[in-house]
Amino acid sequence: MRAINLKCEYMVNPIGLDTQVPRLTWKLLDKRKGISQSAYQIIVGPELSDVKNGNGNIWDSGKINSDKMLVLYKGKKLKPFIKYYWAVRIWDENDELSELSEVASFATGMMVNKNWQADWISDSEDKHLKPAAYFRKEFEVEKELVSARAYVASAGYHELYLNGNAVSDACLSPSFTRYDKRVLYNTYDVTELIQSNNSIGMILGDGWYNHQSINVWEFANAKWRGRPRVRMELHLNYLDGKKEILKTSEDWKTELSNIIQNSIYTGEHIDNRLHKPGWNIAGFDESKWKNAIKVNSPTENIVAEVMPPIKKVETLSAKSMRKISDTSYVFDFGKNISGVSQLKVKGEFGTEIRLKHGEQLNENGLVDLNGLEVHYRPTDDKDPFQTDVFILRGEGEESFVPLFNYKGFQYVEVTSTKPIKLTKKSLAAHFMHSDVEQIGTIESSDTLINKIWEATNDSYLSNLFGYPTDCPQREKNGWTGDAHIAIETGLFNFDGIKIYEKWMDDHRDEQQKDGVLPAIIPTGGWGYDGIPTPERKILSANGPDWTSTIALIPWNVYLFKGDTHILEENYENIKLYVNHLAEISPNNLTDWGLGDWIPVKSESNIELTSSIYFYTDALILSKIANVLNKEEDHKKYYELANKIKKAINDKFLDKERGIYASGFQTEMSMPLFWGIVPEGFRQRVADNLVKTVKNNKNKLDVGLLGSKTILNALSENGYADLAYKIASDTTYPSWGNWIANGATTLYENWDVNAKSDLSLNHIMFGEISAWYFKALGGINIDESKPGFKNVILKPNFVSGLQKFKATHNGPFGNIASVWERNGENIYYSITIPVNSCATLIIDNGFKIEEISKYSIVKDGNDNVISLKAGRHNFTLHRKKELDE
Repeated sequence: MRAINLKCEYMVNPIGLDTQVPRLTWKLLDKRKGISQSAYQIIVGPELSDVKNGNGNIWDSGKINSDKMLVLYKGKKLKPFIKYYWAVRIWDENDELSELSEVASFATGMMVNKNWQADWISDSEDKHLKPAAYFRKEFEVEKELVSARAYVASAGYHELYLNGNAVSDACLSPSFTRYDKRVLYNTYDVTELIQSNNSIGMILGDGWYNHQSINVWEFANAKWRGRPRVRMELHLNYLDGKKEILKTSEDWKTELSNIIQNSIYTGEHIDNRLHKPGWNIAGFDESKWKNAIKVNSPTENIVAEVMPPIKKVETLSAKSMRKISDTSYVFDFGKNISGVSQLKVKGEFGTEIRLKHGEQLNENGLVDLNGLEVHYRPTDDKDPFQTDVFILRGEGEESFVPLFNYKGFQYVEVTSTKPIKLTKKSLAAHFMHSDVEQIGTIESSDTLINKIWEATNDSYLSNLFGYPTDCPQREKNGWTGDAHIAIETGLFNFDGIKIYEKWMDDHRDEQQKDGVLPAIIPTGGWGYDGIPTPERKILSANGPDWTSTIALIPWNVYLFKGDTHILEENYENIKLYVNHLAEISPNNLTDWGLGDWIPVKSESNIELTSSIYFYTDALILSKIANVLNKEEDHKKYYELANKIKKAINDKFLDKERGIYASGFQTEMSMPLFWGIVPEGFRQRVADNLVKTVKNNKNKLDVGLLGSKTILNALSENGYADLAYKIASDTTYPSWGNWIANGATTLYENWDVNAKSDLSLNHIMFGEISAWYFKALGGINIDESKPGFKNVILKPNFVSGLQKFKATHNGPFGNIASVWERNGENIYYSITIPVNSCATLIIDNGFKIEEISKYSIVKDGNDNVISLKAGRHNFTLHRKKELDE
């Protein structure tokens, strides 16, 4: 046994940490079955050679008898701007000591705001000016350098160059926050880019800080809005032990760039005639440039951005190109993505080229933005939606790619004011998103399942930009409801804990004193009040059916990771939120909410659906209180949850018939999934749900809230075959119907021909991917041993599916659940990571052929098996065959 995959704050060798108590995690490599960790030793020090030799003068934990693989740093106080090295030794269950792990590292950043020495600077232009600004500073390095790190905080986006080279492949940095409450800074190791004569160059983009495009979400009216600004320090550490800090101040030079307009919402305009060759290289003539001005800090809360950055993760070539004329071309990239396109072209001086990005083509084969522009309120025609504008310099081949924007698209329509010659290779598309690690996979004999899973992943990633969004084209908003519906899908498939922790920071920044949260987070001020719709007049978009993210996101992250940090950080905010719900709900019911958004046809009772989320929040709060040893709160909110449950059942459950409200699919499946149904009524309610589905010809009739619960409610109550039939349907309305109509991502509307609410890249119906893991793969969480310390395996061998495989690389390592039919029997292979275990629950229709010494029949029930770590192979026989 030895420790591998060492991470600090869930990152590999991170730099720029602010915390004094970083979290250290590892996994174990050991091919023996049934092995577990009995103790560990952590060694931390500032010298690589010392730590390699097992010596740590900052922290040597000594032998700690524990099976934990998530440990809080407990050594000497960490200092800012220092790189620390660390390694781990492990003792197995036989008390045998492992070799020392490979050495990992982490580096601290500013730690506290008072350590900043640089000024905030900007140019002297008004916030309404469209062009982005350049900034530059030259410096010399005459001594031998050991290391150089740049620390950059900006309100708006920044692109940083050193001697003409981009210091990072990250995009849209730093991530969007509520700028008057929190601004993030990025840390870059630039040691390899330093020369004798040097030049720093920066471009600042508007981003969400200076949102100039007008839309219904009112970001242009955000009270923080201003001209982009930056604070930067370059820390130079020399071999002789001396240090030097180069910092932003009024002696930096600034000039307007060739980016004449940039909007995170619409597009970017670049006039290459204004390009200044060499502007970010030493020796450039800056004599006509102005001095920067000193400006106020947006906030005093400047914190490190510690999460996977946004990157151009994948580059796509055009699948086809159609020439309309010498000035018009249409490119198809084969799948829907979030990101930007990159054009390489030759043309005459002053030629204006427009690249319109969209998800659909009209009947003439041109890009159709109908429906995507619905929330845009342009004041003129100078800021076209999802469109980049490039003006040629006319000197050979020119290349254009936006720096401060992204879009949602499959197609790009290129038009020019003068003839240009393009080929399929002239335009590339970059799939951009937060670069999270993929940790889950699904494979099956049903190609439709595989395609839906891939489409769900692409939709999830297309909507991950430092916070979860609803769509990458029409809004780019952090809609709370969309995110909590897809939370399990996200956590099963990707390691996004740091994104969610950052988003909960945004929640705390946005929460009002009475506990109320906005419907979109972050927001410029919109979303705390109701929204008007033609059908229902005023709807509360931020009721508990949406903003229960404050409870649902931390709780699910805890269940998947076994880490209480996110619970501790957000506990008082969850409590504040639940207390507000209780205050406005004297009868323990609430109709505050948006409801089952975009249903197929049946509109479920909002008081029922919102009250179920009220119950869920109270129950989660009681559970968190129990985890955090807050006994009084645990009892208080557990009692509140039971009062809410009773009120729901008293009003909405017809006990004689076993039906909730009007008996719609959402109204029946939500009480089953969220644990509302009283003892003794569960099977009757489940049976009636099945009748409702069958009376609808086995078709879906749910909206957003019901899409979370319908498949789970069926499979958890003995109807997995019916759930699979729905999940594998290709006719309207279904996930498969989208795929049958050519979708590569999930849609916003079940109807592919809907006249409104038809984004073709939404994650809101994304629960189906999590259902694959839970129901078909059977990989479920044991709340008493979170983080998959004990895996609950309960696969459903559904009719019509020949084979299925689900894997999830959790905190302890890779979990695999693989089954395949062989006539009436099932071959089932399970992999359980080192230092964890599993409880296997087999359908009563099957019996395991043989139990190994690493599998123990639990409580005399041969359908409940306890498994130790390792790989287990079983043959499952149908019981009727054995009986004969």
